[in-house]
Amino acid sequence: MPLARILTQRGIAAARVHANHVTPLDLKPAGVHSLSELLSHPDLVELSMSLPASGEPIEHSQVNWLPPIDDQEVWAAGVTYKRSQKARMEESEAAASCYDRVYTAPRPEIFFKATPSRCSGHLGLLRIREDATWNVPEPELALVISRRGQIVGYTVGNDMSSRDIEGDNPLYLPQAKVYNQCCGLGPWIALAHEMPPRESIEISLTISRNDAAAFEGKTSVSQMARQLEDLVQWLMRDNDMPHGAFLLTGTGVVPDSNFTLHRGDIVDISISGIGTLTNTIVQG
Repeated sequence: MPLARILTQRGIAAARVHANHVTPLDLKPAGVHSLSELLSHPDLVELSMSLPASGEPIEHSQVNWLPPIDDQEVWAAGVTYKRSQKARMEESEAAASCYDRVYTAPRPEIFFKATPSRCSGHLGLLRIREDATWNVPEPELALVISRRGQIVGYTVGNDMSSRDIEGDNPLYLPQAKVYNQCCGLGPWIALAHEMPPRESIEISLTISRNDAAAFEGKTSVSQMARQLEDLVQWLMRDNDMPHGAFLLTGTGVVPDSNFTLHRGDIVDISISGIGTLTNTIVQG
């Protein structure tokens, strides 16, 4: 049963997600104080089912969804799909060989993406930079990693990117990736044991503009060139995660080079076994 982080009249709460409603949870019996602590608990699966409610059930349509992140850092892997490799080479001719080499190198590209304050949840706002002209969403399977380095869950990730900034010079990658409201996470966390086989997980992206589809695309996790555990192992090398972490695993859906996000666009990302993350684009 998925876990979420929501805002109630009593404050922020972890919650169990049911088909049509969510149940706020009382974490005290588990001896934890946040969703991130629960996700690192050795008895996560049992506790997630047995924790008592701390309030009345809330229908999905009435839930104030928060990104399912407390204290964790958000990291991201790049050039893990062939389509992503081609797109990165297209945006920067000078750095094309770098992206080509990292696609086949033993060491993956892993970079810091966001702090919790820079993340938005389901139905929240995501931002495009004012100093960029080519902005795209990047739909990605996000791994939820415990402090012990275990993949305990999955959620939908949107790794917003300013492709013209990164394309101008690869050293500008942090500016192209890390800024206010640069990362979407949600709507909830599907626990690892409840996910379908990885080779069957599909990722789809729809960008709506003025009530019409401006872009649509999809891919499959089976198209990844790297194993998920391998990415986690590289992330955790000499890198303690005392609160756990989220790891975005790269994108295989990239809009054409003549497409850029506009203020007011609505981005829907759906992943098999998890659900749909919806965000509205703002600027300024």
